[in-house]
Amino acid sequence: MRLITHNMLKCHVRNCTDPDKQFPLRFENAELEQIEAERNDEFLVRMIPRLDWPALVKTATALGIALPASIPETPSEDDDFLQKLHTTILETHVKEGSMFCDGCGHEYKITNGIPNMLLAEHEI
Repeated sequence: MRLITHNMLKCHVRNCTDPDKQFPLRFENAELEQIEAERNDEFLVRMIPRLDWPALVKTATALGIALPASIPETPSEDDDFLQKLHTTILETHVKEGSMFCDGCGHEYKITNGIPNMLLAEHEI
């Protein structure tokens, strides 16, 4: 699972105790893999407004990835920023591990790079 995908996932458990903590899901025991991908600056620049930047920085930091705390004023002209963004959201994959909701503690397992976001019937 790419970190771009993680940046869009949140907990959907019906009785989640704190909806403000449903996002971002927290990784535990994450096994990371770098998979090279072609860089497309136009795509990256178009994705920036769709990303929850503070959540991405929080997640990246927890995984040991350095990202700037804020987006540059002209990201399309900052090659170093675009490379870091590309590497983080498109080339960093979580192969195995778990994501946890800090609101209710629900665990979402990741197996072979695929997060299991299905809920049991009593959680819907």
